[in-house]
Amino acid sequence: MTATAPRGTGGVIPGRGDGGPAPRRAAIPERTLRTDRWWVQPLVTVVVLVLFIAYSTFRAFQNAHYYATPYISPFYSPCITTRCEGDSFPEFFTGPSWISPAIYILVLPLGIRLTCYYYRKAYYRSFWLSPPACAVAEPHRRYTGETRLPLVGQNIHRYFLYAALVFNVILFYEAFRSFRDETGEWGHMGLGTLILLANAVLLFMYSISCHSCRHIVGGRLNHFSAHPLRYKAWTWVSKQNARHMQYAWISLFGVAFADFYVFLLATGTITDLRFF
Repeated sequence: MTATAPRGTGGVIPGRGDGGPAPRRAAIPERTLRTDRWWVQPLVTVVVLVLFIAYSTFRAFQNAHYYATPYISPFYSPCITTRCEGDSFPEFFTGPSWISPAIYILVLPLGIRLTCYYYRKAYYRSFWLSPPACAVAEPHRRYTGETRLPLVGQNIHRYFLYAALVFNVILFYEAFRSFRDETGEWGHMGLGTLILLANAVLLFMYSISCHSCRHIVGGRLNHFSAHPLRYKAWTWVSKQNARHMQYAWISLFGVAFADFYVFLLATGTITDLRFF
């Protein structure tokens, strides 16, 4: 018969809760004992996100080549000023000519990505090295969580989700309007139509698979049996939530590609492939 020895001096006492090291924690001088290329993933994440930020910033401030009948770039949709190219959406006001129409609306779709639970993990590890990888020490002396500026702003993610769902409807509206030809006649479809439709679907799946959406659909319920419809919806959203990371990256590339395709059409670099 053996007995478990009482916890003695070799035990690890929980930390103080202020970001400092736990008392009597084993001291390992090495930053990590990993021998694999753990730094590749955070490096790739940094490169891809920086390229996307640079491209989207350039296109947003370019204020040109974002409309090619009947297509409008998702970076400029909805275009709500009287200075917009085309007439795909109601124009609510006249903005200064030096302000790109994209500036008025991009803050909302960018907000959901900046506060997204998955992207937090991605850029916390890649840009802030907090931590850079599993079993790799981070360079920060303490961690205060999302309780101070600027990270306290992450708590408004749910409200950005509401705005994103409105944008999803608008993008489907723009995709529906793309079933026209260059003269505005309905009943036609080109490659741009499929690209805008695919972009709308991907962004919708990214929004609907959000962790906050899962909580909105099935949260604050004591008994799922009393709410069968919400339970079915929660089950479906939960399955999509497991793919949230994939939707996040695919939709990121998708929205950039949709904008680039419209740019190529607007500059006359290529012509749209028409199916009928």
